Amino acid sequence: MLVFPNAKINLGLNVAAKRPDGYHDIETVFFPVLGLADALEVVESASFSFATSGLPVDCRPDDNLCVKAYRMLANIYNLPPAAIHLHKTIPSGAGLGGGSSDASFTLVALNEIFDLRLNADTLKSFAAKLGSDCPFFIDNVPAKASGRGEILAATNVNLNGTWLSIATPDIHVGTREAYAGVTPKPSVVDLAATVGKPPEEWKNTLQNDFEPSIFARYPAIARIKELFYESGAVYASMSGSGASVFGIFREKPELPFFKWLIVNC
Repeated sequence: MLVFPNAKINLGLNVAAKRPDGYHDIETVFFPVLGLADALEVVESASFSFATSGLPVDCRPDDNLCVKAYRMLANIYNLPPAAIHLHKTIPSGAGLGGGSSDASFTLVALNEIFDLRLNADTLKSFAAKLGSDCPFFIDNVPAKASGRGEILAATNVNLNGTWLSIATPDIHVGTREAYAGVTPKPSVVDLAATVGKPPEEWKNTLQNDFEPSIFARYPAIARIKELFYESGAVYASMSGSGASVFGIFREKPELPFFKWLIVNC
């Protein structure tokens, strides 16, 4: 079975509180980017195997979320061996959810191949054990996320007819580093209501709490956001904890800078 785990961007991101378990409560809106996707092949096999191609994967095979997803279901449902091949197109550690998407699409593929008949809620409960934003990719529709990112509520976001550009600099921003630069505080913005408005109205309202400290440490990331606005973006922001930055345009932009992807929403 061949599936295409897609990326996501964050429309606004508020770090609301530090939790007793060491995680943080956040509020954000996840938006799927179908035009940027990995390729994942999962087939029944005589023995288990996992291989990758494309962009580098920044972990050992045993730590890859696709492998963990398979082993989780295999241990519970006594699955036969599978051969998994992951071709990476989404940069790792870039705030685009590539690893989480790969994990959730692995769960969905295994559910289909081995006829497990697990419903979406059950798949989400398994996905939540793999990563905070993994459950989002089960339904894969715009959603407001809270808690660690696993509590989801369908959200109306209309980007039809816009162009989305994503730039990923060759900078790695660690999650621990990103959270160390944020002072948690409750949100004063109704994210669901804000993203329901045209994106031209987001600039002064929709904020990513990671940006101030990350931009101060990595001016090159801040400069990408500035370049998007200089090129005509109606809204631009860092996605997640970075380092990717995206811009939303009404017309297809001409961007003679950096590495970028442009897709039609």
